[in-house]
Amino acid sequence: MSMMMAAKAATLHYPSATFRSKTQAKSTNPMARMQTRIHRLIEDQGIVLVPGCYDALSAAIVQQTGFSAGFISGYALSASLLGKPDFGLLTSPEMAETARSVCAAAPLIPIIADADTGGGNALNVQRTIKDLIAAGAAGCFLEDQAWPKKCGHMRGKQVIPVEDHAAKIASARDAIGDSDFFLVARTDARATSAKYGLSDAISRANIYMEAGADACFVEAPRDDDELREIGHQTNGYRVCNMLEGGVTPLHTPDELKAMGFHLVVHPLTSLYASARAMLDVLKTLKENGTTKDHLHKMATFEEFNQLVNLASWFELEARYSNLKNNVGKS
Repeated sequence: MSMMMAAKAATLHYPSATFRSKTQAKSTNPMARMQTRIHRLIEDQGIVLVPGCYDALSAAIVQQTGFSAGFISGYALSASLLGKPDFGLLTSPEMAETARSVCAAAPLIPIIADADTGGGNALNVQRTIKDLIAAGAAGCFLEDQAWPKKCGHMRGKQVIPVEDHAAKIASARDAIGDSDFFLVARTDARATSAKYGLSDAISRANIYMEAGADACFVEAPRDDDELREIGHQTNGYRVCNMLEGGVTPLHTPDELKAMGFHLVVHPLTSLYASARAMLDVLKTLKENGTTKDHLHKMATFEEFNQLVNLASWFELEARYSNLKNNVGKS
């Protein structure tokens, strides 16, 4: 492992039995690395609200509604692409392929992807990172769960040794190089012990920051006291997950900023809203055989055409038709 870490973190020594303390894990300054688009958003806004998306259409809606960044949720993609729960079934290539279409549909905003555990060991992580960069993603979350991973708010999660994930983070940093790519180190250790899980997670987050992450993400804190402790005890930029129905209390960006956070991700808001709307309107259709008295529950034909920018395609069609006609006349 020491050879693997040498390129980027030759001075780091990760303990096998105990986690180093907060004061021991401050040697790396994430601000010294390249200023990515996500860095600049945080500096400009103080705290960035990032909704989740799961396909090109949802990404286009995120961009059109005025958000400054988006997040491809692995949970949401597993549901929309596979019709399956977030239970380790989604693969890294499937995420990269979705990232390509999502980034193309929302080219004006940076998109962060969920890389789950990176697809394997530190070497697999490099391919995953490079695939996401090639797809146009502006960053990713990389978590320390044991495989098969699960949604961060589900039961039964386990984490890998801290040294193994630190190696993954260092490997990801090497793969990123000078690319405009924001690396978030996620730890799910909070769920592994009611007594020691939070302190374990905070220690891991700081070690991952030292290994090369741009931000840390302690998943699934239980209450406001835990949120505040994470905000005070972890180093660098901090990410908070706002999952409707999850174990973490919901807060506004301003409230979370006061607690010490910089990125607020709503990974499932769009998925849950879409599923609720679809269930309701299809139930109506099944019961009544028509939607004529419930059109207010749907986008209109014209509204949807505006959403996908149909007018611009008619303009392009006319432009090339005129060019073809002019060439033919000459």
